[in-house]
Amino acid sequence: MEDDNNVKELLIPEHCFQKDNIKRRRFRRVRSAPLIEHTPGEVNGSDAVSSRSESLFRNLNLHPSFIQIASYLCIYLSVGVLGFYLVRNHIYGQKTNVIVDALYLCIVTMTTVGYGDLVPLNVAGKILACALVFLGMALVGLVLSKGADYLVEKQEGLLVRALHMRQKLGPSDIMKEIETNKATYKFVLASVILLVLFITGIIFLRFVEKLDIVDAFYCVCCTITTLGYGDRSFSTEGGRIFAIVWILTSTICLAQFFLYLTEMHADKRQKHLVQSVLSRHMTNLDLEAADLDDDGNVDAAEFVVYKLKEMGKITQEDINLVMEEFEELDVDQSGTISACDLALAQTSQ
Repeated sequence: MEDDNNVKELLIPEHCFQKDNIKRRRFRRVRSAPLIEHTPGEVNGSDAVSSRSESLFRNLNLHPSFIQIASYLCIYLSVGVLGFYLVRNHIYGQKTNVIVDALYLCIVTMTTVGYGDLVPLNVAGKILACALVFLGMALVGLVLSKGADYLVEKQEGLLVRALHMRQKLGPSDIMKEIETNKATYKFVLASVILLVLFITGIIFLRFVEKLDIVDAFYCVCCTITTLGYGDRSFSTEGGRIFAIVWILTSTICLAQFFLYLTEMHADKRQKHLVQSVLSRHMTNLDLEAADLDDDGNVDAAEFVVYKLKEMGKITQEDINLVMEEFEELDVDQSGTISACDLALAQTSQ
């Protein structure tokens, strides 16, 4: 026991044990939480490789998400093309170039368009198609969650500048405008991109696939919604080369369009809720509910927590979890966390 006490005295400053030196403070403005930094000795091999990779991506102006998605897509298409190439003699339909048809069939399967213009007939081809459709849906979900959203966000600055051409907005003004109306700008961008893809598909089907304007419009609608009746599709080699890129981008863009539409609606509801909470007058019941420590007064921290709960930003469970960690770190039970508390908490672990 004496040895343990001697060790604590060496590790912990003497004033940490003096209760008179502890001062209570009701509220203090907090800085942003600092990023976790590693000392050179703490960086292991995987961290070093990760940091070098991220540095390489920054130098190439590539986002790590794109590297991951591109890798998965290349593997998926390579396996799919090889598989459909091996069973090419057991695929029914109007064929053009063997490699183009295999790649085209991969994209049609991945996006669940399923025209039916190329259909596997043997057991191996059917099993391959079943595997590729599930893996393809998972890959599309990955693209939606990482790649497509990042691309739209990168273009938000250009959209804000275009909408405010007559106003001289600095970088800080642009960032503030984006954060204020983020969901709206994402929806507008997705709408513009979808419209461009829609018109491009109609023009291509009209002049390359030689469909009339109604059938071209009909085929575009069946494709981007993944309805895929199959009575109209891409039948030429050039058309299928175009479709390989166009089908993937248009179907993903339509999914993003509806996702951003839902997000914009939810964002408007959240803003309306925040406005109603901030405009509502405080009552005695509100005062009692906001008084977390039951001392009859509500300080700034308690007021902020109460308002955030009303806005739906945090829940009581979130508060309880944070308070549990606070109580563990507040070793001397003074109601505040100091450097002494942290030193005592570390030695007790």
